This record gives sequence, structure tokens and C-alpha cells, in this order.
Amino acid sequence: MGAMFRSEQMALCQMFIQPESAYLSVSELGETGTVQFRDLNSDVNYFQRKFVNEVRRCDEMERKLRYIEAEVRKDGVPIVENLMELPRAPNPRAIIDLEANLEKHGNDILELSQNAVNLKSNYLELMELRHVLEKTQVFFMEEEANDSITRTLINEEAPNSAPSAISRGRLEFVAGVINRERVPAFERMLWRISRGNVFLRQAELERPLEDPATGNKIYKTAFVAFFQGEQLKSRIKKVCSGFHATLYPCPHSHSERDEMVKGVRTRLEDLNMVLNQTQKHRQSVLQDVAKKLPNWTIMVRKMKAIYHTMNLFNMDVSKKCLIGECWVPLADLDIVRNCLAEGSRLCGGSIPSFLNVIHTNESPPTFNRTNKFTRGFQNLIDAYGVASYREANPALYTIITFPFLFSVMFGDAGHGLIVTLFAVYMITLEKKFLTQKSSSEIWNIFFAGRYIILLMGLFSIYTGLIYNDIFSKSVNIFGSSWQISYNTQTILDNDVLQLDPATHDYKQVPYPLGMDPVWVLAENKIIFLNSYKMKLSIIFGVVHMIFGVCMSVINIMFFKRYSSLFFEFLPQVLFLIFLFFYLVVLMFVKWVLYDAASEDKKFLPTCAPSVLITFINMMLGGHTPMAAGCPEYMFPGQASLQLVLVILAVLCIPIMLFGRPVYFLLSRKRKKMGKSWSNGTASQDIELQSESLQTVSATSEANEHDHEEESFGEIMIHQAIHTIEYVLSTISHTASYLRLWALSLAHGQLSDVLWSMVLRTGFGAVENNYVQSVILFVVFAAWAFFTLSILVLMEGLSAFLHTLRLHWVEFMSKFYDGQGQAFQPFSFKTILDTEESED
Repeated sequence: MGAMFRSEQMALCQMFIQPESAYLSVSELGETGTVQFRDLNSDVNYFQRKFVNEVRRCDEMERKLRYIEAEVRKDGVPIVENLMELPRAPNPRAIIDLEANLEKHGNDILELSQNAVNLKSNYLELMELRHVLEKTQVFFMEEEANDSITRTLINEEAPNSAPSAISRGRLEFVAGVINRERVPAFERMLWRISRGNVFLRQAELERPLEDPATGNKIYKTAFVAFFQGEQLKSRIKKVCSGFHATLYPCPHSHSERDEMVKGVRTRLEDLNMVLNQTQKHRQSVLQDVAKKLPNWTIMVRKMKAIYHTMNLFNMDVSKKCLIGECWVPLADLDIVRNCLAEGSRLCGGSIPSFLNVIHTNESPPTFNRTNKFTRGFQNLIDAYGVASYREANPALYTIITFPFLFSVMFGDAGHGLIVTLFAVYMITLEKKFLTQKSSSEIWNIFFAGRYIILLMGLFSIYTGLIYNDIFSKSVNIFGSSWQISYNTQTILDNDVLQLDPATHDYKQVPYPLGMDPVWVLAENKIIFLNSYKMKLSIIFGVVHMIFGVCMSVINIMFFKRYSSLFFEFLPQVLFLIFLFFYLVVLMFVKWVLYDAASEDKKFLPTCAPSVLITFINMMLGGHTPMAAGCPEYMFPGQASLQLVLVILAVLCIPIMLFGRPVYFLLSRKRKKMGKSWSNGTASQDIELQSESLQTVSATSEANEHDHEEESFGEIMIHQAIHTIEYVLSTISHTASYLRLWALSLAHGQLSDVLWSMVLRTGFGAVENNYVQSVILFVVFAAWAFFTLSILVLMEGLSAFLHTLRLHWVEFMSKFYDGQGQAFQPFSFKTILDTEESED
């Protein structure tokens, strides 16, 4: 946990690497993920950098990998998505072999794809020809019958007519296939160009055909167009060409058509066999490639990341050494040196690489080292703003305060148990879920915060026991501290009875843990819980805010801003204590002093003054009339004490407003006095300077004076804004913590209403036990569904968001700056995860 207290110390380092070992050294650094490189070539165009050609080679290999992956996925070949062990970046010598493998497999797959397309195109043509021959057989039989009738009529009318007359009565035809959606327009066009002299017969193909290029299904229709004349034939062919209809030769005689159909079927069987063999060979090739594809993809991505990083380096004057600058955590300097040494050893270089630490005034990036438990809480803080360098980290305290404040609003032991079981399920199977890498964004959010959910569930169980609330029901474990003094008949005859805590039968012993279970039966349950939870929310809120103000001391002492300790921290914390912590003290005083069994009348609950009215009177100087014999104040001297506290709180405001500006003026005067004293002891030769130099000096002093005046004005404005904001925020933030009371009350009432309106109503609807059991089964399913969806999910999300706001605004605004830059190391794991999420 020590690493969570504040961000780690960072160092700006300069590394000198030999060009031949740079690739392997950067590869080792990428595996460890310990350095954040700076761009030393920001003024150089990216396309003019040294390793831009290598990056282009990697882009070309990525293009080939994308093509191969698309072909593999198109054929439904499974690819291993999650590798147990990621491959390392290949050596520079192995890059050529990898590039050759990708080129070879890419060309093989491309050739197989082109051959498959050609074979499928031939197969499609033969299928269309077969359908044309089979579907149009009926049309030709009708046409031959018409021809025979025509010949008979001609012979009867003119038995000695020439054969040419018979041939002129014979119809010509064109046969083919066309897309089904184009048939109506095709038919209309044929009608227009022939003026109705074309006889078109068509038949739809029952089964769709497959497009050779895309694999999509296409629906076609076989047609035969009968006509007379060569001129009309050329027109019909032009129309077929315009509508992308495919024409096929078709013999006139029936025997020739049968012979052609047999030949087509034989060729289709042979071609189908060739297609099956080609597909099997393609599947074997793709399966072999699919096993290597994940490794190749990771290796190419790592290579590209390495060359991108090497483009950030600069060359020395002799162009024999690469120079890089990077931010490194001080604790990881030895790891970086070992990576550089390992890179030199792997390449066999004789000159070692070395690392130098540079002293700089730049603000380093912020790096908080986390583990799987603390990472979720750190992400909550970073979502608001990354901490400034070496600033106190709120995530350490959020580990406890966040689930606790959540549980105050979500206080139900039954619902907390559901949340806990869900978190335990995710934590138990976290290794399995990490390897699967789900694409569901909602699931990834839940899984990333599994340890936050676990603590929220455990704390909710605790607060549920304190509230004695388990699915809106109370549990009587220790026996109630209330005694019933009524007899049985009185209890049966009266709907409402009162229990007097002042009677002797009442045991003056509080319930051992949490709320007494008798309150669940009380008519004034909501009134009592309102007062109880509202006071608790104010107590937790004030303590939380005071803790936030005290956290600023850590930053003040670390950054040595000691003036802020006296002019910011002390007046802020005193202002908060004098007013709002005093309000908390009044609550405890009221709980201790006033008792129903008290013998003194002025300490009975009926004489207890309202804490809220007392606080308002304290601020406004008013008075509230009390009942006879009841004092206005809880203890002697309370009025004087309140007056002193208000005066001291008001005096804190000018200290916050003028403290730092006055300190700035005094420190500036002290600096001027020191400068004038040093000038008085200087050499007398300065007085012999020319008049022009004196004028320049006076001008520079005037500019410096204006700059200081401007700085004082900025400080004054900033301090005024800060003071007004703090004074007003103490009121608004204290009221904001009342959401703890409001959401807790709403959650309890919703749970109670769901229990009484669903389970109790459904159970008492029918008196028959058998029917009642069936109804109860259905009603319980509805109650469980609404409990999970509304009370656990929706109410849990609402409480989570309100808790997040209390930390971001009410707590962290007291000390947290959040103006830093996150440490983004060069890490292969981060790069690969980012690219996978983008894909």
C-alpha cells in the first residue's frame, strides 16, 4: 500500500544505443513496459524519419495478414483468439523469413481463390445451361407441334408448294437466363421493339444459384423468345445484352437437346468433383495458416511498434549511435539497464548501451503502481483527473470510504449478499474471464470493478445488520429491549398501542447490534428512521470533509508550501470545526443528556431542543420559545460558547482571503531589500555607466514591477475565488451528504413496498394450499426479478454514482489538484489490448 500513498518518483533518462542493437533493446523494453519515450524528432516530418521504410514494410505485412484473415473467416475456419503465451518480436534476420512466409501463403490463397472463382464460374454456366435445356423442353415441344400443324395446313392448301415456303413459316428462337427481378422490364422491352411479334416463354429456377465472386445467392429465370426474321433477332440480342441476360445455344431437334443435356450433366459431375477436391485443399491450407495467424499478427504488431518507437530516437553527430529520452520510475532503473544489456548481448554487439539520468525542471508524468485489487479504485480517481506529480493519492483512502458510503445508502444485508456472491463469482473465475476477453462493454465494466463490487457487498451486509434490514425484514436475534405491559385482550382489541420508554418495565439496555427489531412494527418507524439516518449522514459528511481538509497537510509539507499551512489549512479546518463539527457535537450531546427515564424534567425528550433550530439560531442570533420549564439550551454557557465559535469562524474568512496575498507582498519587499543591499556593496564602477544604460535599467525595473503587480493581482483574485468557494461549499457540501439519508430511506421503502405489494398480496390471494403454492411460485419469480432489476441493479447504480460524486466533489476538492499527466509506458501488452479493442 505504500506505493498508493503518492505517485512514484520519476527520472528523465537519456539512453545511448548502437543501431544494430536498438531493435532488440527496444523489444526488451516493450516486454517490460517500464519507460515512456519522448519524441526527439518533433520538428521532422514523419515520412522523413529514419525507420519509415521499415514501418511501411510492417504495414504491407499487416495488409497481407488482413487478407489472409478475411479468407480464413470467410470459410469458417476457427482461429485461436486467446494465446496462452504471446510470441516475442522476431529478430531482424527472421523478419525476412516472416515476410517471405506471408508472401507465399498470401499468393497461394489468392491463387486458390482465383481458381475457385473460375471453376465456380464454369459450374454456374453449366448449371444455367442445364436449367435452360430442362426448363425449356416443354416450350420446344409446343413449338414443334405448332410446326407440324403448320406444315399439314400448307400441304393441304398447296400440295405442290415449294419447301422454301414451309421453311419461311418456321419460328426462330433465343434461349438463356436472366435475373428474376429484371424479367418484367425485359418482357416490356421485347414487346416494344417487336410490336408484339415476339413470343416469350419463361420458367423460374427453383433453387438459387451461387455467385462465384461473392458467394451470395442469385435468383434467375430461364426464358425462350420465339420470333421470325434476322433483323428482329439482332434486336433481341441487343436487349438481352442490355439486361445482362446470358444466352446459351440450344439445338432445334429433340434428340440433339437430349444428347446435349447428358453431356452437360456429365461435365457437371466432373466439375463438381474437381470443386470438392479444390475446396478440401483450400480448407487444409487455411487450417494450417489459421494456426500460425495469431502469432504472425502479434509479431508484426510488435515489429511495427518497435520501429515507431525507434523513429522517436535521434542520431548523434557521427551517426553511429541512437539517442533516446524517456521517463523511467526510479525503482525500475535497474530493469531498464538490464534490458539494454540484454539487447546488446542478443545482437552480439561489442559496444554496450548505457543509460544516463538527466536533471530537469519539467513536470514528470504521474505513475501509481497498482495491482489487480487496487487498479479499480485508482481508475475511479483517474477518471476525475490524474494526480499531479507526487501529489497525495486519494485512491488509498477510497478503498475504505467508497464502499462504506455506498453501503450507507444501500444498507440491506440481503441485497448486499447478492452483490457479494456476484463479485465472488467473478473473482473465482477471473482467470477464465481474462482469457476469454468478452466484447460486451457492460460485462467488462463489471469485471474490471469486481473487487470494488466485493467490498461494496460486504459493507452493505454490515450496514444492513446495523439497520436490521434483510430484504426489508428485521431479524430478532438478541431479543427486543422493549417490554410489553399490556394483556392479551388489550392487544387483540386495539390496532395501535404505545410503548412508553419511561416505564419501569423498559430495560435500559440498548440493542446489542444495530436497530431494535420492534421498530419494524412501529407506526412511527419512518419518523424515527428519518431522524436517525439524517443525523448519521451529517456526522459522516462532516467527518469526511474534515479528513479531506487534513489531507491537504500532506501536500503542503511535501511541496514545502509552509505559508499555506497557516493561511489556508488552519483557517479552513477551524472554520469547519467551529461551525459544522459543533453541529455534530450537539447531536451527541442531545443523545447523551436527554432520556425518557430521567428524573429531571428538563432532560426529558419533550424538552429536547431541535439541533437544526439551535444551529440556525446560532448563525442568525435568534431565539426559539420553549415549553414551560424547558430550557432553550442543552447545557449552561452554550449561548456564550456559540457566540465565540461564530466570531472565530467569521475571523477565519479574512485570514483565508488576505493571508497569502499579504504574505506575498511582505516576501517581495524582503527580496527587494536584499537586492538593494547587494547593489550597495557592489563596485563603484557601476556609477560610471552611461546615461543610456541607466535608462535601459530603469525600463527593465519598471517592467519587472509591472509583472510583480500582475502576479499579486492574480494571487488576490485566485484567493478571493477560492475563499468564497470554500465558505459556500461547506454549507452546500454538508447538505449534499444528506443524499446518504435520502437514498437509504428510498431503498428501504422500495424494498418494503415490493415485499408487501408482491409477495404478501400474492400469497394471501387464494386459500387453497395447492393453488397457493403455484401462485407463490410465480409471485416469487416476479419478486426476485424486480428485486434484482430495480433494487440491486438500478438502486445499486444510483448509490454508486452518488458515492462517486461525494468523493469527487465533496471530498477530493478539499486537497486534490488533479492536473497531472498519466504515465504511458511503451508496453506491448497495452498496444495489443488497444488494437484488439479497436478491431
